[in-house]
Amino acid sequence: MRKQLEKVYDPKQVEDRTYQFWMDGNYFHAEVDPKKEPYTIVIPPPNITGQLHMGHALDETFQDILIRWRRMQGRSALWLPGTDHASIATEAKIVEAMRAEGLTKEGIGREKFLERAWEWKKQYGGRIVSQLKKLGSSCDWERERFTMDEGCNKAVKEVFVNLYEKGLIYRSERIINWCPHCKTSISEAEVTYEEKAGHFWHINYPIVGTDRMLEVATTRPETMLGDTAVAVHPDDERYKDLIGKMVLLPIVNKEIPIIADTYVEMDFGTGVVKITPAHDPNDFEVGLRHNLPVINVLNEDATINENGGKYAGMTREECRKAIVSDLEAGGFLKEVEDYSHNVGSCYRCSTIIEPRVSKQWFVRMEPLAKPANEAVRAGKTKFVPERFDKIYFNWMDNVKDWCISRQLWWGHRIPAWHCADCGEITVSKEEVHECAHCHSGNVHQDPDTLDTWFSSALWPFSTLGWPDKTEELKYFYPTNTLVTAYDIIFFWVARMIFSGIAHMGEVPFDTVLIHGLVRDAQGRKMSKSLGNGIDPLEIIDQYGADALRFTLATGNSPGNDMRFSDEKVNASRNFANKLWNASRFILMNLSDEVDVVKLPDTLTVEDKWVLSKYNTLVKDVTENLEKFELGMAVQKLYDFIWDIFCDWYIELCKSRLQAGGASSLGAQQVLVYVMEGTLKLLHPFMPFITEEIWQALPHEGESIMVSAWPVYTPSLAFAKEEADFEKVMDAIRAVRNRRAEMNVPPSRKAQLCIATGEPEVFEQGRPFLQRLASASEVTVADSFTMEGAVQVITNAARIFIPMDELVDKEKEIARLNKEKEKVEKEIGALSKKLDNPGFVSKAPAAVVEGERAKLQQQKERLARIEESIAVFQ
Repeated sequence: MRKQLEKVYDPKQVEDRTYQFWMDGNYFHAEVDPKKEPYTIVIPPPNITGQLHMGHALDETFQDILIRWRRMQGRSALWLPGTDHASIATEAKIVEAMRAEGLTKEGIGREKFLERAWEWKKQYGGRIVSQLKKLGSSCDWERERFTMDEGCNKAVKEVFVNLYEKGLIYRSERIINWCPHCKTSISEAEVTYEEKAGHFWHINYPIVGTDRMLEVATTRPETMLGDTAVAVHPDDERYKDLIGKMVLLPIVNKEIPIIADTYVEMDFGTGVVKITPAHDPNDFEVGLRHNLPVINVLNEDATINENGGKYAGMTREECRKAIVSDLEAGGFLKEVEDYSHNVGSCYRCSTIIEPRVSKQWFVRMEPLAKPANEAVRAGKTKFVPERFDKIYFNWMDNVKDWCISRQLWWGHRIPAWHCADCGEITVSKEEVHECAHCHSGNVHQDPDTLDTWFSSALWPFSTLGWPDKTEELKYFYPTNTLVTAYDIIFFWVARMIFSGIAHMGEVPFDTVLIHGLVRDAQGRKMSKSLGNGIDPLEIIDQYGADALRFTLATGNSPGNDMRFSDEKVNASRNFANKLWNASRFILMNLSDEVDVVKLPDTLTVEDKWVLSKYNTLVKDVTENLEKFELGMAVQKLYDFIWDIFCDWYIELCKSRLQAGGASSLGAQQVLVYVMEGTLKLLHPFMPFITEEIWQALPHEGESIMVSAWPVYTPSLAFAKEEADFEKVMDAIRAVRNRRAEMNVPPSRKAQLCIATGEPEVFEQGRPFLQRLASASEVTVADSFTMEGAVQVITNAARIFIPMDELVDKEKEIARLNKEKEKVEKEIGALSKKLDNPGFVSKAPAAVVEGERAKLQQQKERLARIEESIAVFQ
């Protein structure tokens, strides 16, 4: 017995059941199959601390669209899922939970802390995975990975040791970015810069042995506690005689030298720069060149340490205020100048970072960046849209050595052991119990862990078994498409590219599809501070996953942000309901004879028209997906399903379905053929509803998701028939529009006299004109002359409709004049308001523009009314 659809589509009754059906069928799993071409996407691994947000929903929807499409095309399509351990974020969550218990990391020790961390991962780590399933993500869950699982850990050690042995990883004391809140180093890529209002404090440094002063300007007076020199340019005539002399560091009362260095810009400020090697990256380099002392004046939490003298223990803000006050009291503060400058913050917690000298592990980037740049320039990896390669090149061309060590316990521990006796370091993939240099057993492992991005940079190949030479690695690598937002091009994309080339010998993916951000209805970025975030799970609960997915795809173009609103998702739900109702209509009119998907031997003109339209749709949607134009593909599907199939073809078929016989059977077969094929095209975008309907219709196979993707069929390209039928449809639309303008009810029939140079086209379309254009009679000829008739003109015909058959002339003139009077009053009121200078000057610009728009609308409406009255003159 054929399955029947419920009267109303209820996503809650369908989605979970359907997803379990897919899981039970093992349809998401991809195998190594030499007979098939592979297609691989590795998921950008969401943090285990995370909860599904709109950015995730957009990212995963795009990936699922691509993977479902390629799977239906017969590819061995692997969408490899997984999660990221997210060192800083996860450790912060655990520390916060411990604080509520009165515990600290140091108090319980590393081993106990890591036990808690793994328990936390076990408890919360799978939450986002279950949420991805609610969205309909067809990931190969059998292959799910975690950036700290045994395989990834093995890959991380392999890479670290390989790079170290090649001299590309080293340990050195250098300036790094320090987050006082996270209490760890962070890389340059993890610092966000924002223009902020600040000040330039101009400070006089007395020149020892003279009564002269050197004027120094700084935006951070608290760092002067660590000054070890002042610098001038060697060619600056103003200061040449002072080079080598000493200045007295105000407040600290310590003599420091005046040095010459080309780093100083003569034409910026006073041409004199204070040098604080421990707290500025440029000053650090100057300090190295001049062998200056490095004095760190900050603790890990950015309070002043013991080197700050009387300011020790103050926060950096408190210290700044106290120093400025003391400078002013001592007569050293010359002036304070307003100044806006870029201030760096930690991208995770938004705390202002501190440049701070520290001994850390680094990756030497220049040798790795060069081949990665060349690969993208050679087109081995393409960015979509192409313009985003500029961000990639800009970062890679100017990349600094990557600080990879983090002062955290949760993460991949650095595989390096320090010898307490000889001071040497032993780097090894295996546990070290003896120093490789002096053979002492007095060794301890480096306490730091690796930057989270170090392990996620290996994601495209570590997840496939590397460093082992697995069949999966050989078959599925390199992967095909990476889908991600534009804000992590350098965080992740660039690192995966240079890592893939360095360790696999080829790029990790051929295409990077960049999408924009999901913004609110007003175009604002979603954030906690604005309170404008939208929970995708709430949208799914209210509207269904398909409606959310369809909304995210609609109007979306690569690289561009999109706006999300309730109106849009409600429209998507309405579309789902339209599709559901059309399917129910087909099923209710389907005879038992139609049990397979095939076309009738004889096709009517309307059959050829819809089949030709459908055939073009197949071609266009496939081409759009090939070009990653997902928004264009979904718009074409929407237009075809709503307008062409539902509003036109189903309407055209109704009389045939009621007539019975061969004509009815043919209509049923075409309806099923087009609907079944269209459901396949729509399936990647709306997987749940398409599966439910497909299962009710005649079909072949177990599931729509593993059915064959439709292909363009030359024999269904009925170009002439399609063009001819469009001319009839244009005439029907034009007549309907004119009748609507004249407020003629559909029940009132009227004669149509059609003058055309293609009479055979309109003769063939006679039954449709009669039924759909409310015609009592249709006459077709080369030309007509008819007095007192309404004329409707299309590209292919001139249509005459006797006026008396449409309306009661006197009543219609009276109605139009009454409507005209009403509109004229509205125009007068709006004009008076806009002519009032007080209103125009005081009202908000948006309100004024709104009133002007209303006035224009009313003027256009008046013109249409006057045109209608003229017809009766």
